Amino acid sequence: MYILKTEHSFDSAHFLAGYAGKCANIHGHRWRVEIEVQAEELVASGQLDGMVVDFGDLKKDLKVVVDQLDHALIIEQGTLREQTLQCIKEDGFAVIEFPFRPTAENFAAHFYRTMAGLGYDVKRATVYETPTNSAAYEESGEK
Repeated sequence: MYILKTEHSFDSAHFLAGYAGKCANIHGHRWRVEIEVQAEELVASGQLDGMVVDFGDLKKDLKVVVDQLDHALIIEQGTLREQTLQCIKEDGFAVIEFPFRPTAENFAAHFYRTMAGLGYDVKRATVYETPTNSAAYEESGEK
């Protein structure tokens, strides 16, 4: 099995609604996202001969996905009062809503599925919330 890994990072703020602790408050992170792709065999001809995928394409695609979240407030849908959300948006702040709680665990699954949706055979997605704390997501080999 061949495994390639690339990473990209972004800065954003979030909070965990309903959490009894400091993370219930809006705070920021420099998130680091690692994507690992896999293949049983290497491409055997053409420009990609001897490769799993073109690293340039993999890096570019991950960057596009990750950059959409850069310097935004990321929230779970329905966790801010509609008035509050509208005022924040009217004041020009970037707010991105997800149907899930914005945890490292949920982001790992989100990035896994997003990159898989772009056609990559993703082995694992790892999201670092801090330099020493990360969450990883991978699916079983049965597809």
